[in-house]
Amino acid sequence: MNNLLEIHNLHASINGKEILKGVDLTIREGEVHAIMGPNGAGKSTLSAVLTGNPAYEVTEGTVLLRGKDLLSMEPEIRAREGVFLSFQYPVEIPGVSMVNFMRTAVNEKRAHEGKPALSAKDFLALMREKKKMVEMADKLNNRSVNEGFSGGEKKKNEIFQMAMLEPCLSILDETDSGLDIDALRIVAEGVNKLKTPHNASIVITHYQRLLDYIVPDYVHVLADGKIVRTGDKSLALELEQTGYDFLHE
Repeated sequence: MNNLLEIHNLHASINGKEILKGVDLTIREGEVHAIMGPNGAGKSTLSAVLTGNPAYEVTEGTVLLRGKDLLSMEPEIRAREGVFLSFQYPVEIPGVSMVNFMRTAVNEKRAHEGKPALSAKDFLALMREKKKMVEMADKLNNRSVNEGFSGGEKKKNEIFQMAMLEPCLSILDETDSGLDIDALRIVAEGVNKLKTPHNASIVITHYQRLLDYIVPDYVHVLADGKIVRTGDKSLALELEQTGYDFLHE
């Protein structure tokens, strides 16, 4: 398996306050990595830095995506290169229809890869196929992006976008936040169906319950801006039992 993402000694700050204090992480193709940790540890900061949120300043370290310098890329180039972020709180975009939004996004990525734009017929066929995968209702496509969607519908919509864009690296930032058990299952099954030997996922979560559905290859504990412990799924079960007491030993 090839290395997909290589993070070395990553330091990042916001408003002059250092949040990431030397993160090291290597993710290979085909892997699912879960990142857990207490509030304020830097989990969401890591996802923001990887996707290019301009509010954060990288002060030290390197990040390579398939050997390319990720940190030198503008956010939209990172997206075209295949980095996808599923937000904890997806935003509503009034006045922009789901169909137009997704067709523009898909064709921008295809152009970046040197592929021709999809025709309207081929695009709608692709949409039908992917909607079925994440059990998404047809009526949602006719609305503006996320406008009037329930929390569960917004999360399903994020996984639908992921299915349409076929990213090489998907970052799920507390996607399970606020989901009931049925929505959680549908979202997790969508993520599992999208897994291939050539892509990878980072699942950021507070709760072990998501990892009952999306089984990670590795679980990392991020605390005070660094990865302090790594294990397999059993580490998530242990954290559910004991919390983060070991951090204070």
